[in-house]
Amino acid sequence: MAHGKATTGNYFEDFRIGQRIQHATPRTIHGGDLALYIALTGDRRPLGSSTEFARSLGFSRECAHDLLAFHLVFGKTVADISLNAVANLGYARVLFHRPVYPGDTLTAESEVIGLRELSDRKRGVVYVTSRGHNQKGQEVLSFHRWVMIEKRDPSAPAPVEVVPVLPEAVPVADLPVPAALNLSRFADLRWATGGRHMWDDYEVGERIVHHGGMTIEEGDHTMATRLYQNSARVHFDQHAQAGSRFGKRLVYGGHVISVAHALAFGGLENVIRMAAWNSGQHTHPTFAGDTIYAWTDILERAAVPGRDDLGALRMRLVAVKNVDPGREEVSLELPHAEGVAAGAGGKANYDPRVVLVLDWWGLVPRR
Repeated sequence: MAHGKATTGNYFEDFRIGQRIQHATPRTIHGGDLALYIALTGDRRPLGSSTEFARSLGFSRECAHDLLAFHLVFGKTVADISLNAVANLGYARVLFHRPVYPGDTLTAESEVIGLRELSDRKRGVVYVTSRGHNQKGQEVLSFHRWVMIEKRDPSAPAPVEVVPVLPEAVPVADLPVPAALNLSRFADLRWATGGRHMWDDYEVGERIVHHGGMTIEEGDHTMATRLYQNSARVHFDQHAQAGSRFGKRLVYGGHVISVAHALAFGGLENVIRMAAWNSGQHTHPTFAGDTIYAWTDILERAAVPGRDDLGALRMRLVAVKNVDPGREEVSLELPHAEGVAAGAGGKANYDPRVVLVLDWWGLVPRR
């Protein structure tokens, strides 16, 4: 059937190495976006909800949540990169370069850095580097991601395989620290976060099991995904997804990240800002009706060069579905028999209840 002028999105064979795409639909952020983000995730961090708290830390006003900025930039890439995606597979070297404020206008662009056809010849993996800029042309966000995308024609020839070597971690020296961030008054402002623990109080190897869970409602995840102007069909079109292998729509993985991060406020109240992600994986799908719980493992505690008032924590945020890790032991990976590989290609064989593993750096005031 002819589609005329309507776009059907790019399929795997439409991409080429070095291809650059300027994504449509610039987006000016308003206070309503910040409020709706809180309504959909329950996030309680005061930097995004209090003008006066933000100003007291040197910012010009309240900041858009780091994840809200990420989702808005990510959402712009979907129409060109992942409209025909089967699944978004992972992220690497996600950098939050500078704060985003209400009134800022975000744009996005991407470059294709890798292509790999799968053995079934029906799909392939596309690797891209995406960047978000504000109205001044300043880069506010950058990230690598890779996504599994359908082929339009399974008989189309495979491209020359290019799998980029992506960094496993962001060095502490590369972590962006907002130039405006001033912690001279933080001791008097700590009541606003409700948290007692500073950078010095965390120990490598410590696990923080966050209290409570959040059930993802059908309306919440679809509204959140629409807020980001993310048009991926797997999140919206139940008629089409009824014939998929799951038989229903998938929850946008970014919404799972936001819910898990909101749950992780308890115990990490004084993590002022997300500086970077080292890596992220959506290990299993999430569906409406699933209840998300979370825990955080402290992986590393590092001094921030040039700052004696601020430290960096490297954390692994794990989200699980339909099991409360505060009441029941949940392993990150399934045990496997001796001599049997942990997973395909030697990858971790994650417990099917694990839906997210996010390795990230946060900035925390020091005592």
